[in-house]
Amino acid sequence: MTSPLPDIELSEELIRRFDKLGPRYTSYPTADRFNTGFTEQSYLDHLAQRAGKPGNPPLSIYVHLPFCESLCYFCACNKIITREHGRVAEYLRYLDKEMALVAARIGPDRKAVQLHLGGGTPTFFSADELGQLMAMLRRHFDFSPDAELGVEIDPRTVGEGTLAMLAGLGFNRNSFGVQDFDAAVQQAVNRIQPLEMVEKAVEESRKAGFESINADLIYGLPKQTLTSFGHTLDSLIRIAPDRIALYNYAHLPQRFKAQRLINDSDLPSAEERLQIFMMSMQRLLDAGYVYIGLDHFSKPDDELNKARLDKTLHRNFQGYTTRAECDLIGFGVSAISKVGNSYSQSVRTVNAYYERLDQGRLPLEKGFALSADDVLRREIIMTLMCSAPVEFEAVNRAHDIDFSTYFAHELALLKPYEEAGLITIDPDAIRVTPKGRMFVRASGMVFDSYQTQPTTAAYSKLI
Repeated sequence: MTSPLPDIELSEELIRRFDKLGPRYTSYPTADRFNTGFTEQSYLDHLAQRAGKPGNPPLSIYVHLPFCESLCYFCACNKIITREHGRVAEYLRYLDKEMALVAARIGPDRKAVQLHLGGGTPTFFSADELGQLMAMLRRHFDFSPDAELGVEIDPRTVGEGTLAMLAGLGFNRNSFGVQDFDAAVQQAVNRIQPLEMVEKAVEESRKAGFESINADLIYGLPKQTLTSFGHTLDSLIRIAPDRIALYNYAHLPQRFKAQRLINDSDLPSAEERLQIFMMSMQRLLDAGYVYIGLDHFSKPDDELNKARLDKTLHRNFQGYTTRAECDLIGFGVSAISKVGNSYSQSVRTVNAYYERLDQGRLPLEKGFALSADDVLRREIIMTLMCSAPVEFEAVNRAHDIDFSTYFAHELALLKPYEEAGLITIDPDAIRVTPKGRMFVRASGMVFDSYQTQPTTAAYSKLI
């Protein structure tokens, strides 16, 4: 099966050969390597280092809003299922406390170029509550006029004026959780949202002036078939969001309690999943979407594709991004931050979160301080994840190494990828080929020095 477009080549044989378990590399080292030896003081030290030097990278801010009214059986996010909307006021008070603590430590250089609200369900919050949150954020941070402000939206929470309200608060990008339009699939995962509901939400987003609209799909869900998912793609292609994320459902009921409500016998087989994936890729390419990487597609004129073409594409905990490398500050339960050469993650429960903040402490649970080798390997892995060339001389200058000597073992391990035409290894660079762009997780893993060490993480497969 081969794409008629030069953007990417699909090969069932290559997928079968190189489909393996591995990280998605929204960070390196990956979050399963975070440890409790990285303490609150460690994070404070990294904030102080940033405050004490000029020319810092700008900030990207993530706020985790964990509340949902109902349970989606497939969901692996950190969420709280409740219909008690009164809980929001308390959570906002503690978010303000956390922001004040961080802002006091980070110094006056607080320019922010990105914001993302995730969850949970951010639109569980009322218009007034979201207004309070945005006022709070603007009080503590200096958002640039061209900042990207994004919000995840459950279509079931969209009422009259919701999208206009969000646009009025400054949001210019949104993402709708579609997953699948098939009624049987929606019933099996406890998420009923008719096609017309999503159509209207996307239409209202355009009227409100959102610059980029994303829709998430998930393949591998219970009751899905090649035919039924084809109908979902028909509908979504007609709705024509600017971006589409095509996620592979990872069924891990031993880890995620909600997934135990899914009947294993209703899940498509590994062969069916492969055929659904191949069909979906082909359909999206044929419809004119461009493959960005991993599971992301965009229209040719979207910023994401422009960044791919001019080699300014980046990757962080929110996935692919168009902005230059930022320091990431996360707020709320389980939120992850990246400051300098460190990662940190907050506690997962609201009780622990509130308790730490009541003590005047940051709610940090664990993290990671990167070594010089980690920083070097992160640069290479993230470059490959964005399908950009790894240029040896630039790496040598930046890290004072000789690439061919330092990575002699890794270059040898890359030979099967080169022989399969997924990469080329020239005297001056490693380059990802068009058909190799689907396999960057696998080729990137070659440079991951932690893959030989035990982990409690349950990685997903490429397909």
